[in-house]
Amino acid sequence: MTSFFTAAPNYCSRFGVAVLLVVLADFLFYGQPAGIAVFLFALLIAAAIVAVHPAAFSDGRVWLKPAALLVALLPLAENVSALSVAIALSALVVFALSLSGRLRHRIARIAGQIALFWLAAPFRFANDFIRWRKTARRFGGRRIRLAAIAVWVMPLTLGAVFLALFGAANPVIDHWLSLIDLMKLLDLIQLARIAFWLFVLAGVWAFLRPRLPRFRQRLPRPNHPPADAQPAAVPDRHVVEDIVFGKAAILRALVVFNILFALQTGLDATYLWGGAALPDGLSYAAYAHRGAYPLIVTALLAAGFVLAALRPGSETSADPLIRRLVYAWVAQNIMLVISSILRLDLYVGIYALTYWRIAAFVWMVLVAAGLALIIARIALGKSNEWLLSANLLTLSAMFYACCFINFAATIANYNVDHSFEMTGQGIPLDAWYLRSLGPGAFPALDRFFDHQSRTAEAGATLELARLRAIDEGWYRTVQENWRAWSFRDWRLLRYLDTRGSFVVPDATKPYGTGR
Repeated sequence: MTSFFTAAPNYCSRFGVAVLLVVLADFLFYGQPAGIAVFLFALLIAAAIVAVHPAAFSDGRVWLKPAALLVALLPLAENVSALSVAIALSALVVFALSLSGRLRHRIARIAGQIALFWLAAPFRFANDFIRWRKTARRFGGRRIRLAAIAVWVMPLTLGAVFLALFGAANPVIDHWLSLIDLMKLLDLIQLARIAFWLFVLAGVWAFLRPRLPRFRQRLPRPNHPPADAQPAAVPDRHVVEDIVFGKAAILRALVVFNILFALQTGLDATYLWGGAALPDGLSYAAYAHRGAYPLIVTALLAAGFVLAALRPGSETSADPLIRRLVYAWVAQNIMLVISSILRLDLYVGIYALTYWRIAAFVWMVLVAAGLALIIARIALGKSNEWLLSANLLTLSAMFYACCFINFAATIANYNVDHSFEMTGQGIPLDAWYLRSLGPGAFPALDRFFDHQSRTAEAGATLELARLRAIDEGWYRTVQENWRAWSFRDWRLLRYLDTRGSFVVPDATKPYGTGR
């Protein structure tokens, strides 16, 4: 019983912190735009984690953990996006597990812990509540609940009396009490709002009680065959493996793969880098587009083969000839990825830039880095867990850097600068797609409008210019709410204020007059 009474105040204090966070989340997010409020709420969650784990700060070097967390939360201050939110949530999970003493020390295992944490997070509060109820019932829960309610009767009753007396004696307090509209408070109780409260409560409780699910291992039951039963005649599995996936098979496979990849690399060097004429009916754009993505799949399959064939400590990994063939093959795969990047660059140069094509560039860079890490793993004699940790670290660094890149502005600037209207080459600008990119495309659209005002095509962009002015008005209205602030939006507002209010041109006058 002592353990229950010791744990009960701990549960109650954490529940009180969770309720406070739910109230703050309602103030910051419900019906409000997302911006700096997300960064502030992440800091509040971090402070709450620290508050419920005070003993963790007895170590003198513990300040490194909040410093690392702050660095991970900085993308939220730059811009709120799915990527920056995912990085912040992962960092908060690592921070909570670290303070509770449950964090592993290897990156691959940390990634697994993060995944398990989010699998269990939606059910953590309900599970803890059920366990608390069962424990309370076991130790006389009804008496404890009545006692818990009774201890609040006197404080709340006398507190209400004192508040009424203060209201009668102090006109300021009386004015505050008159502002309380119970009917208006009841209007706040909406089904959607209650669902939002429960969602936030379940989320913050997982951080305040960071626990990972425990899986019970089922021991296999021994299956004893009858004494007189004869074993079935099956081929020896090890003999089959030695023939199909043995050293001789891997050696021959590497020779064949190197020849095939050398042929592909030679064709790319001839047509893409050397500028040789393509066969009739085949354009450089078609050549680039058809090969960009399949070659990445080829590189991934090659990486899987290398990992399976050269397992640490195996006979194949110790053979010098096989190792040299693997180095040559992985190097050709890296050249294949570089060729894919060049193919995609040629395709973008003709058909403009989009979000998916930027994602393809990022993916190809990650694949090239993964192949380079495979060579490092083989050369240094590291384990597959080391390779997984190195890849996760590379992936995290890439995603963290992407949080500070304004991809909407990058796409808009590239498409405007390489459009037919601006250079006389390529394809016409899809200005409506640029508008769909959001406020980040405003500067590029303004340069496009300024250029069009000096040509005979001004009338064609008149409707788009009118919508551009409407979008800016909506954007400025949203930014009046402090919760929507971000460093990226602050820079864009500075540009808009410097340029001045966008004025829709008069159709009867030359485009751009009156601005």
